Amino acid sequence: MYDRILLALDGSPLAEQALPHAIAHAERFEGELVLLRVLEPLRLPSGLSPVAIERTEERTRRLVQEYLESIAARVEEQGVSVRAVTVEGRSHLEIIRFAESNQIDLIVISSRGASGLSRWLMGSVADRVVRGARMPVLLVRARKQQP
Repeated sequence: MYDRILLALDGSPLAEQALPHAIAHAERFEGELVLLRVLEPLRLPSGLSPVAIERTEERTRRLVQEYLESIAARVEEQGVSVRAVTVEGRSHLEIIRFAESNQIDLIVISSRGASGLSRWLMGSVADRVVRGARMPVLLVRARKQQP
């Protein structure tokens, strides 16, 4: 039923709360789990040289890839087929676009992520994915970790 499951991650512990649910579905349906991280355009201070901007973007890409690879390794330890993908653009648009163009059967996403105040101002990525996706979306309620 769910051959390809997409887990949208933003690098936050809140988003990672959806990981056990995505793994459980991948195990149950013997499907592939695709870890997707969307890199939104960086908001850098004006006056930076093109070289400095390129270095910052490259370092960000490298850190994101390392992050995804570490999660993929944890998933593989559980015997689940996994692939890590990074794309660039606006998060909700790229999650939906990737899902549609890669025959994703289920999107798994946390109800909260790293967006903080911007969620209140712009609406959450999860809300926009739920409204815009043509395939089922499993929205996992994330809870703030207590100290």
